[in-house]
Amino acid sequence: MSNSITRADFDQVMVPNYGPAAFIPVKGLGSRVWDQDGREFIDLAGGIAVNSLGHCHPQLVAALTEQAGKLWHVSNVFTNEPVLKLAHALTAATFADRAFFCNSGAEANEACFKLARKYAADHFGADKNEIISCKNSFHGRTLFTVSVGGQPKYTEGFAPVPAGIHHFEFNNIDSLKAAISDRTCAVVIEPVQGEGGVLPADKAFLQAARELCDQHNALLIFDEVQTGVGRTGSLYAYQEYGVTPDILSSAKALGGGFPIGAMLTTDKIAKSFSVGTHGTTYGGNPLASAVALKVIEIVNTPEVLAGVRAKSQRLRDGLNAINDKYKVFKGVRGMGLLLGCVLSDDFAGRAKDFITAAAKHQLLLLVAGVNVVRLAPSLVVEERDIDEALQRFDAAVAEIVAAK
Repeated sequence: MSNSITRADFDQVMVPNYGPAAFIPVKGLGSRVWDQDGREFIDLAGGIAVNSLGHCHPQLVAALTEQAGKLWHVSNVFTNEPVLKLAHALTAATFADRAFFCNSGAEANEACFKLARKYAADHFGADKNEIISCKNSFHGRTLFTVSVGGQPKYTEGFAPVPAGIHHFEFNNIDSLKAAISDRTCAVVIEPVQGEGGVLPADKAFLQAARELCDQHNALLIFDEVQTGVGRTGSLYAYQEYGVTPDILSSAKALGGGFPIGAMLTTDKIAKSFSVGTHGTTYGGNPLASAVALKVIEIVNTPEVLAGVRAKSQRLRDGLNAINDKYKVFKGVRGMGLLLGCVLSDDFAGRAKDFITAAAKHQLLLLVAGVNVVRLAPSLVVEERDIDEALQRFDAAVAEIVAAK
């Protein structure tokens, strides 16, 4: 095998379920990334809202390096110090009394959904098993989580899918009222639909969901895989809304780039996961837990959370200025540093074209469907990087408009 690796190797040796960019990143620092040819990119994609503190943050590198010299893995036959410290930090900072750790957002949501059904079976009987979630939602790629997710394209070709799952309209209280019943064990909502277009929930909608769950003895689950750990300007988005769930999933930004997921819940509900009812081989790994603890310690501070709000406004102002020039967006929406530029009718369906043009100008962005350009940068992205990124995006937009 040659020591020279190129993008062509992907097409030879990898399962073709991804279509990665033509260049290969090899180094990152802060909000900058360099490819094999030494080209420098500004990263406003953040590994899809994962790199909460940018690339190679020195305190995360130190936490990982220190733990790597102590203990890597012992399995859940034992517990370990880093995972217990992390659980203490998360429960102290949230509504939760208990934490369960895994490796990804999909696994965190899988645990949420299983716990909700187990809790309902324990307290109300086996018939109370229906899970209802929002249309156009996204909760992961396991068979259970794509079924709960409200995007049929992700279940095509994978039937039969799990039963007892129904969907209602996001931000539509009447639709939720029509869907919920005494057979409902859980209502699942993303406070901001990420993959579904960076669409924030209305506060009244989340309040109604809380009230309806209480009326029907159903659990309210917030999927905060993408919105959690400072992304919205609070540690978790539910704190922005003042609406408290019964179960919450967290991942992505939690590890700052190191794989980890978490489910948070209360003492009463957690009891339904007794010994042997659920598990994971790597969940609560000392390496991941040590890094995640450092992420929480850094992010959950007034300075960083206030910085998220300030940087969000700086980005919004810059994006709106670009739109004033080129009229390519209907608007900019989202919360904190999870923002979406909704394309105008003249550019409908062309979100990927904007991403491609941005990459030519050495700027990394994301899509959220075919009509939304998504930004999910580091929570500590520097102002100079924001300003330069906006200049590069301006040039990319100008190029698309000129070619139209």
